[in-house]
Amino acid sequence: MDAAVRSLFAQVLGPAFDGLPAQVRALHVAQGVNRYRGGVEVERGGRWLSRLVAAATHLPPAGDGPLCVEIEASPDAERWTRFIGGRAMPSRLWRDGEVLCERLGLATFGFRLNVVDHAIVWRVVRVSVFGVSLPARWFRGVGAREFAEDDRYRFDVWASLPLTGLLVHYRGWLDVE
Repeated sequence: MDAAVRSLFAQVLGPAFDGLPAQVRALHVAQGVNRYRGGVEVERGGRWLSRLVAAATHLPPAGDGPLCVEIEASPDAERWTRFIGGRAMPSRLWRDGEVLCERLGLATFGFRLNVVDHAIVWRVVRVSVFGVSLPARWFRGVGAREFAEDDRYRFDVWASLPLTGLLVHYRGWLDVE
């Protein structure tokens, strides 16, 4: 693929992208609008502050069930809408240098992506809410991992914060052709 038209994730990860499992690459090279179906398990924190933060960032409700993900992708940006438990969790992703940015509800996260053991590992390097920067160290408990197992694309996403504890932990799979 020509560098000028490489997918967003291929741009952020550089040459490491080409070594990812086929299912992970396939999800991240598709352009235009694509829909994927799968399953998800969601745990949510029970504290009142955890519930408030989860609502402000459109995090999914607790439970197990079907998952539908719609991704509208171009080389410059992607819009993801995850349909979990009857709710939509939309986000927008774009590149800022070597950082993948994601706007999720009121928060904008900057993630450093690395390939570790054939998986994409997401780590927070910056966060802002209402345009106000917050210390990245507060978000050490936020991250994700994308990988392949049993010929399926799989994901594991977690978010916990000091004082609030667990916000959400969701993991599952998608059928990616």
